[in-house]
Amino acid sequence: QVQLVESGGGLVQPGGSLRLSCAASGRLFRINAMGWYRQAPGKQRELVAVITSGGSTNYADSVKGRFTISRDNAKNTVYLQMNSLKPEDTAVYYCNAKVVVPPAEHAYWGQGTQVTVSS
Repeated sequence: QVQLVESGGGLVQPGGSLRLSCAASGRLFRINAMGWYRQAPGKQRELVAVITSGGSTNYADSVKGRFTISRDNAKNTVYLQMNSLKPEDTAVYYCNAKVVVPPAEHAYWGQGTQVTVSS
């Protein structure tokens, strides 16, 4: 069993910053890619950013230059630093991890954390 626990969401004014964290625990033979997704009301869940075990990153065009994804492999934790936040960034943010539990890789999701950008 693998658990992902997110933290760091909240209410912030436009132009502000937040840092999300997601810690993985449980049967973690190996964690491959980790990422953040978000889902706004009435919209589909979308990829925000992803980072491989080797540190390669990929971002949605809408957050490039404003958000930074990073990970601490020793702590099995992924972070999302969000700067210059906009009202359109308001959503529930979900952590995702691709975890090898032999003999296969499985995808796990966190419970989600609300980010609200409003004045």
